[in-house]
Amino acid sequence: MARMGRPELPREVRVAFWDGIRAGLGVEEAAGLAGVSRRLGWKWLRAAGGVKQAAPREPSSGRFLRGWEREEIAVGLAAGLSCREIAARLAPGRCASTVSREVRRNSVRGVYRAHLAEREARERARRPKPAKLAACGELRAWVEAGLALRWSPEQVSARLREEFPGREEMRVSPETIYQSLYVQGRGALRRELAACLRSGRAARRPRRAGQERRGKIPGMVMVSERPAEAADRAVPGHWEGDLIMGRASKTQIGTLAERSTRFTMLVPLPGGKAPADFADAVIPVIGGLPQALRRSLTWDQGVEMGQHRKIAAEAGIDVYFCDPHSPWQRGTNENTNGLLRQYFPKGTDLPSDPQLLQAVADELNGRPRKTLGWKTPAEALAALLDEQAA
Repeated sequence: MARMGRPELPREVRVAFWDGIRAGLGVEEAAGLAGVSRRLGWKWLRAAGGVKQAAPREPSSGRFLRGWEREEIAVGLAAGLSCREIAARLAPGRCASTVSREVRRNSVRGVYRAHLAEREARERARRPKPAKLAACGELRAWVEAGLALRWSPEQVSARLREEFPGREEMRVSPETIYQSLYVQGRGALRRELAACLRSGRAARRPRRAGQERRGKIPGMVMVSERPAEAADRAVPGHWEGDLIMGRASKTQIGTLAERSTRFTMLVPLPGGKAPADFADAVIPVIGGLPQALRRSLTWDQGVEMGQHRKIAAEAGIDVYFCDPHSPWQRGTNENTNGLLRQYFPKGTDLPSDPQLLQAVADELNGRPRKTLGWKTPAEALAALLDEQAA
């Protein structure tokens, strides 16, 4: 319950006092400059720890409501004005929701008074605050019981609303529960309860934005810099590549699809997808193509391409990289990978026998394609090579 009593001095008075203290004035001089008694000046200084350098920083007036604005809100409410009309009379940029939120939060016994609202706002802004779960034993016990039943924090939070519909003190957000588990400085829930979470992690895994990727491959040239001739598919020799993964990602096959003819080549990877092993496997496959069919290779940002400079130099092909999480930039290859799943279903171990993989590639390249006018990729590639040779 808010305290009734003598109104607090305006914020501007405290600002003037502390500005004088920071400027090097004595307490009595600063108090006289602010228009308060020296006794009050010493009281403020002792509350700040008795050190002039510890003068509290007042909140900036741009973000927080000022004293005169609260006076204007009180006058507007007394005159029966709406929140939108009151907001128009305040500082530029104030909106109606600011006024309604201020009235809802800082009214005392259902009545809004400017000096009491100022005090309520200051009390609410005091830091540090005790954690909600640490301060309310009943709430903490209920949350711990829910976690012990292996409920998620979101389920616990939602169930609290159902069980205690009229009690605001029995509300807690899922994020607060997570922080109480992982940030022990919040001092609420036992750390061992983290084992009841679905992830079972004892520490929180940080989230990263797409621009903050770890292990970024150095020296990448992005797909936006690829020659324009690759986009219209009129010129052969522009390839798209990727890996298809076997069971538990323990086996892999490299796939290469030519954009113009949809011709497919498969790369066996018996040594795995480590950058050095991958480069040794893919270089002979690409390097064995005629020069006219070695114009560009577009790949995603997988770790297997860590030695892309070596691949480009020894295979004689320009390498480009897709943007993160953008598989449509390799649409031909993605479609090809889908076709290959007829031969290599997900959840199975993938073969590394070159003869078997060549047989699958030959069968795929001998399949008529509607996009090629019902020609096969092998026929389309042969026709293009004949045109260039003529």
